[in-house]
Amino acid sequence: MAVTPAMEDTVRKVLGKAAELYGLSEGVEVGVTFLDDAAIQELNRDYRDKDRPTDVLSFALNEGDEPEIVDAPEEELLGDILISLETTARQAEEYGHTLERELAYLTVHGMLHLLGYDHEEPADQAEMRLEEEAVLAALGIVRGQEA
Repeated sequence: MAVTPAMEDTVRKVLGKAAELYGLSEGVEVGVTFLDDAAIQELNRDYRDKDRPTDVLSFALNEGDEPEIVDAPEEELLGDILISLETTARQAEEYGHTLERELAYLTVHGMLHLLGYDHEEPADQAEMRLEEEAVLAALGIVRGQEA
């Protein structure tokens, strides 16, 4: 599946709204890479020991105790979000909503991981889901948008 300008626009809008809602500075950068299932499966296996495709992976750059870089540029590199377009399309169809809505959801999900949210515990999962839906609602992207 080819990445379209509309897909890129959706990702930019979601990241911009999340940055606004979470008070991130203008210099914050997030990398987004679109992959196929084979490529994301390899990364999922190598980094998470799960040998299967997944929809989105996030790699935060501010999780450890890295030393401060003196005289570094003002940008803050928050991390990278990797999205499988094959899984995005498949899930959009399975859930009965638009490709745009699924891509927006996966983008905000990845962004929240970069901001430190997790969903391993039920309470954390519920909190993350509320945050995801709040960002999407602020953009007018809601559940039930038909494909």
